[in-house]
Amino acid sequence: MRISTTAILATGLLALLPACSSGLIANRDSPDEFAVQRQAPLVVPPDFALVPPAPGAPRPSDSSASQQALDALFPPQSRSAVETNTLNRAGTAEVSIRSTVGDPGTYTVNKGTTTRTILAAPEGDGQAARAVI
Repeated sequence: MRISTTAILATGLLALLPACSSGLIANRDSPDEFAVQRQAPLVVPPDFALVPPAPGAPRPSDSSASQQALDALFPPQSRSAVETNTLNRAGTAEVSIRSTVGDPGTYTVNKGTTTRTILAAPEGDGQAARAVI
């Protein structure tokens, strides 16, 4: 009785052993579940005189998953008339504006000693602060 119980238990453990493998024996290439995207549903076009698409051309109504995510997070919004007018009046910045600002020959406005004093002040907890009128 003891031998048959041991044999049944050993056979059961041997049958379950392949489930514990981490890809050593049964190494399978599985698809990346995060790279799968849903296909757009099929629709009947209203015009049956459409020309067939060119071979290899992307589908016109299909967008990538990343573009769909961006559209969901940041929906396209139209600008108001005031915002459009402001942007038109502002124009475009020069391409080299960052280099021009960082150039030592660029003239800057001297804000005076007050600004320098504020920037050079030591950090504190505010207990010694006082207002002078």
